Amino acid sequence: MTASSPDVAKLLDILDLEPLEINLFRGRSGTPGGGRVFGGQVIAQALVAARRTVEEARVTHSLHGYFLLGGDPTVPIIYDVDRIRDGRSFTTRRVVAIQHGEAIFSMAVSFQKVEEGIFHQSTMPQVPAPEDLPDDSVWRDKLLSRFPSASARDWMALRPLEVKPTSLDPAYLGAAGTPPSMWVRTRGPLPDDLPTHQAVLAYASDLSLLQASLLPHGRSVFDADMQVASLDHALWFHRPFRADEWLLYAQESPAAFGARGFCRGALFTRDGTLVASAAQEGLVRVVEPRS
Repeated sequence: MTASSPDVAKLLDILDLEPLEINLFRGRSGTPGGGRVFGGQVIAQALVAARRTVEEARVTHSLHGYFLLGGDPTVPIIYDVDRIRDGRSFTTRRVVAIQHGEAIFSMAVSFQKVEEGIFHQSTMPQVPAPEDLPDDSVWRDKLLSRFPSASARDWMALRPLEVKPTSLDPAYLGAAGTPPSMWVRTRGPLPDDLPTHQAVLAYASDLSLLQASLLPHGRSVFDADMQVASLDHALWFHRPFRADEWLLYAQESPAAFGARGFCRGALFTRDGTLVASAAQEGLVRVVEPRS
């Protein structure tokens, strides 16, 4: 990992929201080119907005969001935070992201005071270590050679994250096989505070999860005859972690029906510690090929 990275600095700048008024914040888009705002960016910025209204001692443990409209990358996003409840153990916030006078995303976030309790977790899958896999430029070039579309180019331009799929024939290429997984970390070091790492992981958690619902059918989110969009997203933080160190993002899709795919993900540290879980349902509609 490099000592510093302009891409990581840009991501941190995007996550540093501008306060407009009490409970009201403004965020800028980091989405390159045209198209829509990257969903992970909206999730992460909404989490930052909620975090700004909560006492520092409380830790984010879960978020649940709904994508309502595609975001416009050419204008700022306003985040309106509703302080639902401040309890003895838990704090709840509701965040609405607004553009052009309309809600494009809504999310509930829950924070908890730090406590001790019982412990168990699932086992991390056995996969190659990140240093035993090719540089991420190898599969990025392979992906772009098969899918030269604008959506694939925009996705590839999300450079703050170093990504290494654990298969040499990545799920993103539409090859049916074992459930997809990938190692992910930022391309440079992050500050030491946990909220920053949680916001970055929220950003990364929307990177590839929906592809798991297409893998059993040998399809890709970049296929010209697929209309794909995230509908909702949930994330649970189990333990502290660092997003600038390798995390394994193991993914699966238990079901798809009615033009919707349901996906789950688990994020593990290199030593096998489960630090977060994700779930997402998305639109996976077969349409006439785009020209």
